[in-house]
Amino acid sequence: MSIPKDPFANLVLDEEEQAIENALENGEYVSDQNFKESKKVIEIAAKQYLNLNKTKPITLRVKQADLIRIKAKAARNGMPYQTMLSVLLHDFAEGHKEIVIK
Repeated sequence: MSIPKDPFANLVLDEEEQAIENALENGEYVSDQNFKESKKVIEIAAKQYLNLNKTKPITLRVKQADLIRIKAKAARNGMPYQTMLSVLLHDFAEGHKEIVIK
């Protein structure tokens, strides 16, 4: 029976990881006295973050002529028109596209 190798034997830490390791060894981290409450807050934040990435169906009225053009452009780009509209809305929301209203 062979002795399993130590998976940490040749571990190389980056600068941030080494700083954390040093802080742990120096006793710079302390237990959270309100661990259960902190855990609950973090869990809520994580769920809210995950919800931000979920899609939500919407109803949108557009002119028939515009929809025809949008569908044609999407087809030329090899994607469903809903996907193309979603990409355009995302780019606008992220500030990558601007709309000029005159």
